[in-house]
Amino acid sequence: MIILGIETSCDETAIAILKDGKEILSNKISSQIEIHKEYGGVVPEIASRHHIKNIAAILEEALEEAKITMNEVDYIAVTYAPGLIGALLVGVSFAKGLSYGYNIPIIPVHHIRAHIYANFIEHEVKLPCIALVVSGGHTNIIHMDKEHNFINMGGTIDDAVGESYDKIARVLGIGYPGGPVIDKMYYNGDKEFLKITEPKVSEYDFSFSGIKTSVINFVNKSKMKNEIFKHEDLAASFQGKVVDILVKKALKAAKDKNVKNIIIAGGVAANSLLRSELKEKGNMVGMEVSFPSLKYCTDNAAMICIAGYFKLKNQGDKCLAPLNLNGIATLDIMLDK
Repeated sequence: MIILGIETSCDETAIAILKDGKEILSNKISSQIEIHKEYGGVVPEIASRHHIKNIAAILEEALEEAKITMNEVDYIAVTYAPGLIGALLVGVSFAKGLSYGYNIPIIPVHHIRAHIYANFIEHEVKLPCIALVVSGGHTNIIHMDKEHNFINMGGTIDDAVGESYDKIARVLGIGYPGGPVIDKMYYNGDKEFLKITEPKVSEYDFSFSGIKTSVINFVNKSKMKNEIFKHEDLAASFQGKVVDILVKKALKAAKDKNVKNIIIAGGVAANSLLRSELKEKGNMVGMEVSFPSLKYCTDNAAMICIAGYFKLKNQGDKCLAPLNLNGIATLDIMLDK
């Protein structure tokens, strides 16, 4: 079985090809990070235009690397939500065109579920498990049962963790994206420099707005008083508090659900402190913790392929996008979370 995956939910144009649910034949990504750095974040209109410009070339590269043609593709898996509406439309429209032209059925894939399934590319994930979803737009604790059902146990009530990293980086003037830079700065700073109060929310929910505000207020007051501080200390205080909260809540969810497996999913899964802290503290209480390789943490199409594979495996043909009278998939864009 050959599945071609298409991912255009934000600012990466990505296409991958998966064979028999196990072998990634190609995984091509065209990143727009350098383009959006100038603006301090992703500009939706610019992202959409670059998807249109690059997607056909990325497909050609993916097919060439996999040494196959479109006639050998059995299914097309494509991200339909959540994401930037214009960016999603490019990927979905491209998938529908390929589907109509080559008579290939489409598997609609939810972007966040795909991030969770990125763990399945390289690991034999034992179910049930707890998935800690940490990305630019989402922060959730998901219970995944043996039948691959996803139960949302809790999530952020305000900012997502990745969004908070970018906002702190903007205040400190250290560039975009903020996550990788703050992660490096952490190891040269003092995490006890700024005492940040942990937000009081329900046991599985998150709130990062107050943490972000504490850092921003400190920066503003320091500037008003002309006080000098090390950016590394502030970065360490911020990241230390955030990671502590994420780890603590993920471990509590696993304990309460009586599961022994935790996986991390989303772009912030690349954070070195989160990976090491959750691994270490999880092992101390008998939890098996796994996470994707760095190349599968950020947006990519390999995760779309593997999510499509498991969706097809678990749901059969009923998971395929229905066709209208013209034989074109009626795949709706939904701005769900």
